[in-house]
Amino acid sequence: MTRKKRRGPFKATSEGQAEAVAALPGAEVFSFGDPTPVLDRSEILDYIECWTNGRYYEPPISWDGLAKSFRASVHHSTAIYVKRNLLAATFVPHALLSREAFSRFALDFLVFGNAYLENRKSRTGKPLQLEPALAKYMRRCSDDLNQYAFVRGWQEDHVFESGAIFHLMEPDINQEVYGLPEYLSALHSAWLNEAATLFRRKYYKNGSHAGFILYMTDPAQNQSDVDNMRQALRDSKGPGNFRNVFMYAPNGKKDGIQILPVSEVAAKDEFFSIKNVTRDDMLAAHRVPPQLLGLVPNNTGGFGAVEPAARVFSMNELEPLQARFRECNEWLGEEVIRFTPYSLGNEGGNTK
Repeated sequence: MTRKKRRGPFKATSEGQAEAVAALPGAEVFSFGDPTPVLDRSEILDYIECWTNGRYYEPPISWDGLAKSFRASVHHSTAIYVKRNLLAATFVPHALLSREAFSRFALDFLVFGNAYLENRKSRTGKPLQLEPALAKYMRRCSDDLNQYAFVRGWQEDHVFESGAIFHLMEPDINQEVYGLPEYLSALHSAWLNEAATLFRRKYYKNGSHAGFILYMTDPAQNQSDVDNMRQALRDSKGPGNFRNVFMYAPNGKKDGIQILPVSEVAAKDEFFSIKNVTRDDMLAAHRVPPQLLGLVPNNTGGFGAVEPAARVFSMNELEPLQARFRECNEWLGEEVIRFTPYSLGNEGGNTK
């Protein structure tokens, strides 16, 4: 910010005049730099990466924030659930890993970009069960990256044995301790979508704004007729409805009685525009065809046939995800995670 002062065009002729001139307020000109959003400070994570408190590494972003954002928008959570459901439907249950456990394991990976499986062994060292651990509370120990701790707020931490946890992570470009989900760039759209919905809900709920203005300029022969119209408008308002305004100006301009809507002029168009734009951003980030989410097309041409879109989605998204989950087999030394080919209708396939 720069600041400049300019005195008026006066010339002091005496000491008293000089003091008077000095006391006069001068013109001040202020200039400011470009506005800087507060959220731009997020690049500090590129320098800190994952800092350690001496026991374990903290995540690069808030897992609690990701958990809250998961249900911020219907398109965000639904796209994740679609992937989870297809993975669970094609998963072949194993004695060490049930379908329910794999479903939780897959959901953690899709939401947090990290998923953990605990290898619970018998006294003889043989695997008994693979149990998913909640990714929101898992931390990697500072001394040994193959050792993990379950940290849940103020409660006592539980440290797993070294090598007992399988960690499936979505790689990050800034650090190698934790993974990050692919949809991070679309979170602003998810939050904006949520804000638009909440604003719209409050807009309909409060009922304290004008729905329309009834403007009457024609002088009534009987004042009771005007009073009855005012009372009828007042009685027609129920809980949560728009509040209407009655204006009576006798001998006014032409068009004696007019209805002037004021509530649905700009807010309606802006709401639908925000919802559609943010929806498209989230679907682009998740790469899920709108046909699979049950969206109703706004154009006459529609979204196209569902089956070709589902096949392309299976080839481009579902199969790469299945390949990522098979990494657990290499870690365990046994083929525990298997999938059947994704099929539509009567299409069949063998286990692979």
